[in-house]
Formats: sequence, C-alpha cells, structure tokens
Amino acid sequence: MNLRARAWQHSRSFTHGCFDPQRLAAERELSVSVCLPARSDERTIGPILEAVMPLREMGLVDQVVVVDDSTDETAAIARGLGAEVHAQAALWPQLGPVLGKGDAMWRALSALRGELICFLDADSERFGAHYVYGLLGPLLRDSDVSLVKGCYRRPLRLGGLTFPDGGGRVTELTARPLINLFYPDLAAIEQPLAGEVAARRELLERLPFVTGYGVDIALLLDAYQVLGLDGLAQVDLDVRQNAHQPLHDLGPMAHAVLRAVAARLERDGRLNGPLPAELAAPAGPGELMTACEDAAERPPLATLRAAA
Repeated sequence: MNLRARAWQHSRSFTHGCFDPQRLAAERELSVSVCLPARSDERTIGPILEAVMPLREMGLVDQVVVVDDSTDETAAIARGLGAEVHAQAALWPQLGPVLGKGDAMWRALSALRGELICFLDADSERFGAHYVYGLLGPLLRDSDVSLVKGCYRRPLRLGGLTFPDGGGRVTELTARPLINLFYPDLAAIEQPLAGEVAARRELLERLPFVTGYGVDIALLLDAYQVLGLDGLAQVDLDVRQNAHQPLHDLGPMAHAVLRAVAARLERDGRLNGPLPAELAAPAGPGELMTACEDAAERPPLATLRAAA
C-alpha cells in the first residue's frame, strides 16, 4: 500500500460507532433518501426495512424507496412496512427492459428526492440500522466527502457451516487485485464491490452507471476520477451475511468487474481497445459459458438534463 493510500486510510476510514444517529438527525441540514434495489428478496426485505423505517421516524431519513423487479412478495412486504415502492420497469419505461442492478439504481434517481442518497442491497442478513447512519455520517459531518463505501467482514456459509471469513471471493480474487495494480491510491478500500454506498446526489448525477453487476466498482473509480482520493470515505459496518453463489456462477460476476475496470482504463488511454464483446469460457464438457453483462452504460443524468 502506498503512502497516499495509508494516509487516506488513517483520515477517511471510520467505524459506524463514530456516529450517533440521534445527533446526526438533530444536526443534519440535508435531505436523505434510502434506496433498496430488490429482486425477489421477500426473505430479507422485511427485517431490513424494520431496521430502516425507525430512522425515518427519528428524523434522520426523509424517504425510503424500494425499486422492485420481483416475482415474489417483496413489493407487498415493503409497502406493508411503509416503504415507497416503484417497479423498476416503470421508471424511464421508454428505455425498455431493465438491464441489471446498475440500471435499476440509475433509474431510481428519478424517484429519489434526497440531497444525500444511500443505496443498500436488499439481500443482506444480520442487517442493522447502523448500516444507514454509518454510511451517512461522513457525508453529514464533512462537506469535503461526497461518496462513502461500506466495508465489513464477509462470513462464508457452506451448508450448515459458517466460516468467519471467505465470503467475498470476487472481491479478493478480482476486484482488489485490479485496484491494487491499476489504482494503487485506492488500495485501502476494503470492499470495492460493496452495494452499501452513500453519496451526494450532485455527484451521482455527474457519473455514468454501468447497467449490471459492475456498477459498484465503476462508481468508485468514476468518483475517484472526479473527486480525487480525499472526496471518498469508508465505514466499517461490522458483518454482512448473504446467500453465496456457486463457484460456477462467479465467472460472469468477475467478468463484469473486469470489464468495468478495463472500460475505464481504455477511456483514460491506459488500455488499447476495443474490448471483447463478451466473456467466453469453458463451462463443462462440450459447453461454453458466455456473458455480456455491463456492455451498456447509462449516461450521467446531468448530461441528459443539459441536452433537454
């Protein structure tokens, strides 16, 4: 880790315990929206919202939104707990089918009213309100910070066994090696793929959104380009537990991360393109696994407003 990364780690890394939600609510001057992109998360959406909704009653959060693309009872559960629910496909419907998580987040900006926006994954277990106030804390306390990433320990659950670490396989085997190699100033970012992120609306509207799984690392790299290192922060949220993908399914996810990073290296003149249109890799005897997720990016909303 270089000296700049170490200095940033010392000055811009926090624990959620650094922030008191009551005090943040009493002192805040900016409006806050919390958004959960959801896809058939009926098992986890209820406990998450049961932790988030009291923050609205406390006065820390103004708006709680679920943007939903589910075939189960996720939307009904969210509405029953008081969240504002929007079908993903009903936001910017003229664009056609929703192309993945990043597209859902980008479309959600049209329904979010807050000056600060906190995105949360809807499949988290062992969720607590500290996820929200921890992420908001640096933004509310320091006007120089514009994007905050969550970090945490990732237990690995295999059958009936749970190991204390080892759950972030794509993070450790793809995302962090790429960052350490090409963006060494960001080497202290512990969870570059974290879906728990809070940012100023003004920043989010200046950034493109990769449409699929690569959105989280792409937003980090694009925010770094716009803000520099001192505009970023991270907050330790303790533990994040979620269901784990089989190893075979991690290839397309790693490809999406690699493609998002490579596209930015190409854009910055550090990689000669064009990039391959899709991933192709052996999937088994006589089979070929292909993936072309993240081929599209949604443009910064600010440019659309300017063009209109």
